Amino acid sequence: MDHAPDFRDLFDNAPCGYIVMNDRGRIVLVNATLRAWLDLGDEDLLGKRLLDLLPVAGRVFYETHFAPLLRMQGYFHEVALDILRRDRTRLTVLANATQRVDADGEVSETRIALFQATSRRKYERELHDANEAGELTRKEIERLNAGLTEAGLLREEFIAILGHDLRNPLASIASGMRILSKELPTGKGKQVVGLIEGSVSRMGKLINDVLDLTRGRLGGGIPVVRMSDDRLHLELEQVVAELESSSGRNIATSIDLPQTTHVDASRIAQLVSNLLANALTHGDPGKPISLSACISEGDLLITVENGGDPIPPEIAERLFQPFFRGAGSKTASEHGLGLGLHIASEIAKAHGGTLSVSSGATTRFAFRMPNAQGNANLQVAP
Repeated sequence: MDHAPDFRDLFDNAPCGYIVMNDRGRIVLVNATLRAWLDLGDEDLLGKRLLDLLPVAGRVFYETHFAPLLRMQGYFHEVALDILRRDRTRLTVLANATQRVDADGEVSETRIALFQATSRRKYERELHDANEAGELTRKEIERLNAGLTEAGLLREEFIAILGHDLRNPLASIASGMRILSKELPTGKGKQVVGLIEGSVSRMGKLINDVLDLTRGRLGGGIPVVRMSDDRLHLELEQVVAELESSSGRNIATSIDLPQTTHVDASRIAQLVSNLLANALTHGDPGKPISLSACISEGDLLITVENGGDPIPPEIAERLFQPFFRGAGSKTASEHGLGLGLHIASEIAKAHGGTLSVSSGATTRFAFRMPNAQGNANLQVAP
């Protein structure tokens, strides 16, 4: 059997396009593969220059870059070109070219192989677009970082105003009122001083609430330091005594805690104070309020319970949102900004615990957290 290669068939039906140009740069031979790609015949191609197959921009680029390269070194590899089809659409190719020279060193023939590169060019365009999008994203991240830095400075300034520029003058007023209460002999004067002291106390609580909210919302979080503490029962008893004194009501208390709990005692006292204040404000004045604190199944469990109308489910699910005030709530000037339950829930989260509410015959808030020691590091409510 004759296995001699048919070089004409190998040229015509190769998986790439071939162009052969003479010493004057005119096309003298084109293979069938390229004719099929371009939908052009020999009559359309023979005698033409390669430039005649290129769009205007491609001609300029070819003359200024690739033709000089071919003349200088006698070849070029993987040059990206767009060749025009019969319908004037563009075929994207990669071109490899070599020149043959005669005995005198003159160019006698130029051979060009063309490989379709539509997918490659598409990938390159997509990669270019992705790089541009990445650069835009990088610049946007830089802009956001700059904004976060500015927001951080504003946060620190805002917290400083709350923590110093407002609380310090308020402390001075409270101190002055205590002095006046000792100096004023009349009952009327003492009554006025007492009213002012009550207002100062409420203002101080509002500032503390807003300060805690601001830390949480602007990224600082509510700071909680959990440690082995034997003062929690004393802190809770102090909270109950203060609220009973200010409200004139009795709070049934059951505190059964071990010698040591692993908590931030002052923050847990703040949580309980907020829950009890909520019960005093919104519960039925004629029904009892109770506080219970114990260890249940290895968890610290603190509950506050009061009588009154049941809380509707649609309101209960929003109770821990900041500034939320249920139907029938008193105005902010009378009973705060609606931050107490939100801050209590954030303190619970910072301890790795939960704060839940159930309401039926009575309304019961329950704080539960693991009492295991774990890490005594600073934790922050998200």
